[in-house]
Amino acid sequence: MRHPPPPSRIATEWLQEHSSDFRHFSWPPKSPDMNIIEHIWDTLQRAVQKRSPPPLTPTDLWTALQDSWCQLPPALLQTLVESMPRRVAALLPTRGGPTRY
Repeated sequence: MRHPPPPSRIATEWLQEHSSDFRHFSWPPKSPDMNIIEHIWDTLQRAVQKRSPPPLTPTDLWTALQDSWCQLPPALLQTLVESMPRRVAALLPTRGGPTRY
């Protein structure tokens, strides 16, 4: 079982200082759809898989990922960030379970 990395001191202090600004849940989110990074990785993976020739070495892969990252449309990232309120709203009735996102 993987455990999340310990929070940094700065993040912990900030959260303690601003804790009244957030709604706290007694259950952890379990929906993979809440992790927008997964959507970005999926997009990058598809872009790298389309490359011809495919990356054959770790250096080639790193270069392909960097190139693909630079070619991500800014609208993709903006859309994912803007979707978070809808994602959180969809998460509440499922008590952290899978959502339609």
